[in-house]
Amino acid sequence: MSVRYDRLFTLLAKKGLTISKLTEDLKISSTTRAKFAKSEYVSLTTIHAICRYLNCTVDEVLEFENIIHPSALLKRLKAEQNQKIKGGIYHESQIVMTYNSNRIEGSKLSESQTRYIFETNTISADAATAVNVDDVIETTNHFRCIDYVIETVSEPVTESLVKDLHRILKTGTSDALQDWFRVGDYKLRPNTVGGAATASPQSVERKMASLIGTYENIVRVTFEDILAFHHDFEAIHPFQDGNGRVGRLIAFKECLRRGFVPFIIDETIKMFYYRGLKEWQNERGYLIDTCKTGQDRYKQLLDYYQIEQE
Repeated sequence: MSVRYDRLFTLLAKKGLTISKLTEDLKISSTTRAKFAKSEYVSLTTIHAICRYLNCTVDEVLEFENIIHPSALLKRLKAEQNQKIKGGIYHESQIVMTYNSNRIEGSKLSESQTRYIFETNTISADAATAVNVDDVIETTNHFRCIDYVIETVSEPVTESLVKDLHRILKTGTSDALQDWFRVGDYKLRPNTVGGAATASPQSVERKMASLIGTYENIVRVTFEDILAFHHDFEAIHPFQDGNGRVGRLIAFKECLRRGFVPFIIDETIKMFYYRGLKEWQNERGYLIDTCKTGQDRYKQLLDYYQIEQE
């Protein structure tokens, strides 16, 4: 991956500034300064400092060039999404990924109801069954999140992308009606995961910038690197709610981006998945093995649709 800083230099010129003045004021090292000329990746911590200095957004100072060789799976997903093909791997991925990710977070919708929503944009329920409106909204929103992931799969992970996923997932829910909830933005109130403390609201932005910057600087990302990012993201727990689903959507995106088979966490391995996240610092094998089992679930779809696996 390479980065273009043309936007940064253009913005500096408009403001009557030079890169020398910028780096001097922000005390940016000469080594880092040289990266701007070479179009090399600079940590998001530095980028955010520049944005604060120039009073602008990340998108106003840089653009990424990420040339990838799409896998057979990614090509098929994109084609079926664009052509609105029913009954294919895109169709089944939407249903399986959405149902299982929502289910382990407490959604009461069945897989057949999830399928019905995707296929007909309506909900089927008998008179004796109460359907939670938020479950329905978050299901349709999750479908849109997967579309967003496929559309942005070649882009690097950024804070803007992460926040977009949260915004898409939680828009229209009862949570979104609460002023303190902050749909599409980091949490205002402390929260926990599995009874364990997470990052304080005051430290989330710094920790997310560090996490993303470290990850995007990895030269050759492995499946374990994706899981390490997933663990660290969940440990930070940057949003008030929806962290698990956003985290798994990012993992889905990165598996597609890096050429790995995505993984599905369903009810049968949910507790092993939670144990893997909890024990990651002591034993990485728990989460790795669980997610490899989740990959086997997805491989069944690849086999059925005769999609080549490398």
